[in-house]
Amino acid sequence: MVKIGVQQPPAALKPEKEKAAGGDGAAGAEEPAPLVQGRRSSLSGVCYLTMGLLVLLLGLVFASMYVYRYFFITQLPRESVFHCGVLYEDSLYSPFRGQLELHEDVKIYIEENYEQINVPVPRFGGSDPADIIHDFQRGLTAYHDITLDKCYVIELNTTIVMPPRNLWELLVNVKKGTYLPQTYIIQEEMIATEHVSDMEQLGSFIYRLCSGKETYRLKRRSTRRRISRREAGNCHRIRHFENTFVVETVICGKS
Repeated sequence: MVKIGVQQPPAALKPEKEKAAGGDGAAGAEEPAPLVQGRRSSLSGVCYLTMGLLVLLLGLVFASMYVYRYFFITQLPRESVFHCGVLYEDSLYSPFRGQLELHEDVKIYIEENYEQINVPVPRFGGSDPADIIHDFQRGLTAYHDITLDKCYVIELNTTIVMPPRNLWELLVNVKKGTYLPQTYIIQEEMIATEHVSDMEQLGSFIYRLCSGKETYRLKRRSTRRRISRREAGNCHRIRHFENTFVVETVICGKS
């Protein structure tokens, strides 16, 4: 008889197979670990990218501020000097001469917020040479009539006088030829009133202009028409350019 039997595997092999099977299960259980690490790395990448964009944005902001501070603002210096020549018509005093020409030197102090105008002796007469200061901080205007060597102070008329930055832009455009001033002339009439004794209350700019000179306050007198030479009497005229047109300031003594 032939015996058929089943050979049992060696006992030593069973633990190894079980270990191998157990090892495969552990490996299968640890497979999600690379996915978690990938998510963490992607989040950190987004954070780094966001921080980089913020740094870039801040750099652009500071660069823009630098360009504005050192390139644009330098185009508006503390003091700008202009020599102006303006053509205008005066049908009342010179109907046969056609257009007249007014010359003046303008200094604009943008940071200090005031303007200084020097009107030399006119070629055709009709007005006095003068130095004028428009102080926008104090809200005052001072006229120094060089012929009389007297100063006159009045509240600043902002409806006629352009502020420093606006006047600077106007004169720059006139200089470039992109704008031509108007040719008409308007008149403002004023009357001298009380004498000014305390000069320091007028501010440092007007004080430097009028110190040592007889100084009077002015009062505006509203008129609907221009006064003629015959009616002027004890009056003096100062023609100047501080807007898009020529202004004739008539200063009269007490009647």
